Amino acid sequence: MTVLTPKFGMGASVLRKEDRNFLTGKGRYTDDITPAGTLHAHVLRSPMAKARFTIGSLDEARAAPGVHLVLTGADTAHLGNLKSGAMQKQPDGTFAPTKDIPILCRERVQYVGDAIAFIVADSRSQAQDAAELIEIDFEDEDPIVDTAAALDDGAPLVWPDLGSNRAFRYHVGDKAKSEAAFAKADRVVETSFKNNRLVSNYMEPRAALAEWDAASEHFTLTTGSQGVHSMQEILAKQVFGIGKDKLRVITPDVGGGFGPKTFVYREYALVMEAARRLGRPVKWTGDRTEHFMTDAQGRDNVVKAQMALDKDGRFLALRVNLIANMGAYISQYGPFIPFVGVSMSTGVYDIRALDVTIDGVYTNTCPVDAYRGAGRPEAAFLLEKLVDECARQTGLGRDEIRRRNFIRPEQFPYTTQTGRKYDVGEFEGHMNLCMERAGWADFDKRAEAAARRGRIRGIGMATYIEACAFAGSEPAHVTLNGDGTVTLAIGTQSNGQGHATAYAQFVAEKLNLDIDRITVHQGDTSVLAKGGGTGGSRSIPLGGVSASRAGEDLAEKIRKIAADELEASAADIELVDGTARIVGTDRSLDFSAIAKAARQPDDLKGFGEFVQDEATYPNGTHICEVEIDPATGDTLLVGYWIVDDFGATVNPVLLAGQVHGGVAQGAGQALTEDTVYSEDGQLVTATFMDYGMPRADLLPDIHFETRNVPSTTNAMGIKGAGEAGTIGATPAVHNAVVDALWRAYGINHIEMPSTPSRLWSAIREASGKG
Repeated sequence: MTVLTPKFGMGASVLRKEDRNFLTGKGRYTDDITPAGTLHAHVLRSPMAKARFTIGSLDEARAAPGVHLVLTGADTAHLGNLKSGAMQKQPDGTFAPTKDIPILCRERVQYVGDAIAFIVADSRSQAQDAAELIEIDFEDEDPIVDTAAALDDGAPLVWPDLGSNRAFRYHVGDKAKSEAAFAKADRVVETSFKNNRLVSNYMEPRAALAEWDAASEHFTLTTGSQGVHSMQEILAKQVFGIGKDKLRVITPDVGGGFGPKTFVYREYALVMEAARRLGRPVKWTGDRTEHFMTDAQGRDNVVKAQMALDKDGRFLALRVNLIANMGAYISQYGPFIPFVGVSMSTGVYDIRALDVTIDGVYTNTCPVDAYRGAGRPEAAFLLEKLVDECARQTGLGRDEIRRRNFIRPEQFPYTTQTGRKYDVGEFEGHMNLCMERAGWADFDKRAEAAARRGRIRGIGMATYIEACAFAGSEPAHVTLNGDGTVTLAIGTQSNGQGHATAYAQFVAEKLNLDIDRITVHQGDTSVLAKGGGTGGSRSIPLGGVSASRAGEDLAEKIRKIAADELEASAADIELVDGTARIVGTDRSLDFSAIAKAARQPDDLKGFGEFVQDEATYPNGTHICEVEIDPATGDTLLVGYWIVDDFGATVNPVLLAGQVHGGVAQGAGQALTEDTVYSEDGQLVTATFMDYGMPRADLLPDIHFETRNVPSTTNAMGIKGAGEAGTIGATPAVHNAVVDALWRAYGINHIEMPSTPSRLWSAIREASGKG
């Protein structure tokens, strides 16, 4: 039988088919959907960070023009709180109690933006006007917003009944083993820093539309998400106490997710409750400032770390004390984020002892949860910053100290001190190649040239590894339609990654079909009974393999039908451009004819489910070169190079897009982005005028290539790539900035983001001009 090479299969550089709609304004997002009779909602939010409150008369608001409904905490008391099931065991074996998120606050608010009332009117502006007629008396109290000070004696308590702002304590590693290693160390190197808080700022702010069918007592919720099935589960069972069959969740196009669109937010329950009460569709659309105030935020850790080294610069043990800000409530996966991050504490290095303590703390700020990388960027930044400091204090080159401590290829499979099971890796290989591409050996010449122009230069690297595509599966279903096209249904959710193209490639490869004849369907609980959603770079390593297997299953069925119709053996049937033909002849049937010839519907359906037992471990090296103007503190990224190991490449174009976007997010954290609360709990950075989003002119041309070592965990060798760019970028950019400061002024630390103002101040102080 002839083996044909599909032009759309694995490894092909196919342009994104979905971009035709997006670039011509034909995308369909939640706020684009407005059924007849839709009412519009507004949330009245707290202007206080911590206060008791009482609501006066609602009569004036309820009588305002266009108003149909005003809900307060008393009206939603029958709805369940939004709970977290992500607590891990503490050292004493207990699970800490959680402070859950009420659908609307009753009696007290805990951060600026906390939800107090929900107003529904004919228009959004009428709902907003009515909100201003609601009188609220606040008895304000002192808030706590500083992560580092949350556990200080005398700090204001977010939840006085707990007696402390500690939300939980975790411990990972072997304390005694670590202490023994530190005791025999020739040198101990330490660092302390804050991993700054971030706001995700996806292009599309959140929105939600609810419809209620009174006859069947059934809800339909349309909202941007990272997976409809978890939304259905939480809202139906946890909040409304109904069967999942009573709630359909639909997600149309989504303008970015990055983690925070995974979560169930109050507004989703509120539009559903309002639609049930009013018998009309109810829609809420958030604005950008609401996003800043209320959508789950990321990072915000305060860290102290120490590395024990022997006389040759080899790492003996790592000790970390980490304070992780949870915000005012425990969000959906909040407590799990620092825990999973710590599981990657030792990174690409052969570190044989570990002692990590995590204190989660409450503060009067927006809840913190998963943001692109979800703990792994924090772990990589901690380690790579500390490794650079080890290099400075030992006098070893930054590449050399890494080279001495890498897990060697012959050590795989390798189990880390946290139980992570790395299957393969060639870390020195991608570091050496990246250094070559970056011209690392010639950097001093470039630094000298910059100095003649009054600038200082630095070069930094990060060698990272992350865990993704965690154990589990993502089933895929494909169907041959009557017109000869094919539909793939899968339970992940595209947020802009290019799923419609990537999944179609897997199926196209098995059917030898143009990807424009393959439609990918996601985001509807009425189509699929279950799905794991998108997160943790799981879609392609898990869903892609399942899609490939589903395509193969359907291909076998198509061959069988064609063989029966053409009176041939299935082994002699080849699939070519939407037809099934006998090899070496002109006898064929197109796919539409095959669909008509099927004896039963299942003959036209393929199924695939790849079950993975362990995470995959993408890894790589990022190198960044910067130039700083000492007179202004302005930083210019003058070069950026990446060599990644993603196991296998599905589509080079999509892959490069994911990596470039990740670098923008990582560089943004290092240089520009910071979420700032004032001492009284006001969000100072609540608009783009105040929050430093990275812009196009921040990034140079990025050199990106892969040096893949196929995963032995994944059936197709794929490791995943969605979060990797962010994980490698922040430490690479930061280390480059610190390298420049160290060379010129002996400065070995600066907090992120290293803004022009912060750099200018540090340089003046080091120069004796401060």
